[in-house]
Amino acid sequence: MDTYRLGIDIGGTFTDFSLLEERTGTISVFKTPSDPAHPEVAVLSATQRILAERGLSPKQIRYFVHGTTLAVNTIIQRTGSSTALLVTKGFRDLLNIARHRIPDVFNFMAEIPAPLVPRSLVFEVPERSCADGRIISLPEEKDVTAIAARMMEAGVQSAAICFLHSYRNPAGEERAREYLARAAPGIYVCTSSDIWPQLREYERALAAVMNAYVGKAMRDYFERLDSGAKALGIEVPLLSTKSNGGVMPVLAASERPVETLMSGPAAGVIGAAQVGQAAGYSRLITFDMGGTSADVAVIDGAPQYSTEGHVGDFPVIMPAVDVTSIGAGGGSIAWTDPSGALKVGPESAGALPGPACYGLGGTHPTVTDAYVALGIIAPERLLGGSVHLDPARAEQALGELGSRLGLGMRQTAEAILEVATSQMYSALVPLLARKGVAYEDFTLLAFGGGGPCHAFLLAADVGICRVLVPLHPGILCAAGSLAADVRKDLVRSVHRIVAGDGAAAPILKELQAAFGELAAEGKAWLGSLGLGFAAERMECSADMRYVGQSFELTPALTEEDLADETGAHLRAAFLGVYERIYGHKDESAPIEVLDIRVAAVGVNPRPRLGEVLGVPARTAPASQQRTVFVAGREQLADVYQRVELAPGFSFTGPAIVEQYDTTVFVTPGFAVTVDASGNLIGEMLRDE
Repeated sequence: MDTYRLGIDIGGTFTDFSLLEERTGTISVFKTPSDPAHPEVAVLSATQRILAERGLSPKQIRYFVHGTTLAVNTIIQRTGSSTALLVTKGFRDLLNIARHRIPDVFNFMAEIPAPLVPRSLVFEVPERSCADGRIISLPEEKDVTAIAARMMEAGVQSAAICFLHSYRNPAGEERAREYLARAAPGIYVCTSSDIWPQLREYERALAAVMNAYVGKAMRDYFERLDSGAKALGIEVPLLSTKSNGGVMPVLAASERPVETLMSGPAAGVIGAAQVGQAAGYSRLITFDMGGTSADVAVIDGAPQYSTEGHVGDFPVIMPAVDVTSIGAGGGSIAWTDPSGALKVGPESAGALPGPACYGLGGTHPTVTDAYVALGIIAPERLLGGSVHLDPARAEQALGELGSRLGLGMRQTAEAILEVATSQMYSALVPLLARKGVAYEDFTLLAFGGGGPCHAFLLAADVGICRVLVPLHPGILCAAGSLAADVRKDLVRSVHRIVAGDGAAAPILKELQAAFGELAAEGKAWLGSLGLGFAAERMECSADMRYVGQSFELTPALTEEDLADETGAHLRAAFLGVYERIYGHKDESAPIEVLDIRVAAVGVNPRPRLGEVLGVPARTAPASQQRTVFVAGREQLADVYQRVELAPGFSFTGPAIVEQYDTTVFVTPGFAVTVDASGNLIGEMLRDE
């Protein structure tokens, strides 16, 4: 009996499915409109449909993993639970003070984003511990019980607890949670020391607050999904993708949903890295354009990670694949500001009512409407013809916008794409400069429902000379989740100075012991899952800086680095990263280790995302021509069907490649070749 892996990505507009047959490695794709109010309904109903259409038994599903934007959208849209925060007495304004940074350094009148927890729901608890972890006083039950009564009177549904120095000693937070659970058993409660035990009170409190803010809804969602899958007869544990590019059981994710904030984009980067590696490209700029936004990441041999990401208005201290939003998505709405200038996004039409061409009640023009009006997307061929678009509605919406701009309908549509592209350009170019990326050395890998449609426009603007479009770009986030390993990040704040005089043995032994404890904790966690990994590994790193600096670098550390009791290897690891980023180093200055990190990784068998089996014969594919409006005039574009393109076939733009999960638009000035795995490799034509 053949067995299968099912990967799912829930986006704002569509929910994507990737069904991989384990024996052959072949992938089937499916997309269905998302249900923002009940996301599990779209997942379960589509899963049932896929099983029925392919004649599969639920028991043939041997691996079930999914990612969702529910948590991140809840924070961005501020639709989470009514949440309270318990803090050490004297620290009530922790969230309001934050880091004393204004959102726009060029605007002194910029408004500071309101915290997720209003000051009226921040409660002070008489308790105190020292920076070294010594307890001065623990919270008393009468104080917490009184706070619980006030919370229930205010209708609070969730609560976060963050006490001073609890990353050193969590006893105070744990006792407060015990008292709170006893006094208010219906309230969802989490502690900062459990969510992310790292120094920096504001960021640690914020991680706990975010977890509490989305916790109740996410727990209910994961429980409904788990019970629904069991009702379908799926017996394997359900997994959820994480922001760090790994996966975790959904029941664990229900207790720590903050770890899933950027799960979908992270899975896409993991999938892109594997596809790029199989195609022979290890230096990639990934371009993921969906219905709501366009996201990019840099892969230089491997995906990059960051602890300085943002979700909406708030920083997130927890490790995540380094993904940056740079612009609009297919559903982003085009509008004019008070001065009459054309803008695109950030508001999106989403799945409902969707773009005007969907015919579901949307009246505002979107990027997708512009694609349709310009002839790039065929109205009758979206999702293999299962979704029919109405070009008349798109043209009407664009015409109304054009009347305000003084432009014709098609000129308005092209202007929307130009504005969207310029927004991406203005965000992408400075981002790549900060990361030291030389365009000529990197390939733009396009995926998402809209990525292949817009990638050549962006590449031409930026000056990126090569574009790669994988075989199944529209569902790469779902497929990427199948390539992700199980991963748990562990952190401990140690704050130790390592001088350059070699007298560091006692400190280094202390660090070795701490790394060993975290590794043991990670190994135990992997073993508790019972998932049968192909291999296990521990990835160690440390947050380090010169004494007196305010920000850290995080070099990876090998077993040899940790075993060296002189400190030379530890210093060399830091100095190497410091010199690469800043161009200089100080060999003699003392350094300090603030935090140590261990990533416990359970390696899953890799699906062959970069391979295609049963490719078409090497015959010329059938082609049609369609009129598109590009560069201010009508042009004839060749139209191909992706399933008919055999390795070695080549063509030049303007051209359109249609497939079930997306449309590829190749602009004039690019030549495209199909490689051995079915990827489209576009090269910018050079002027002779």
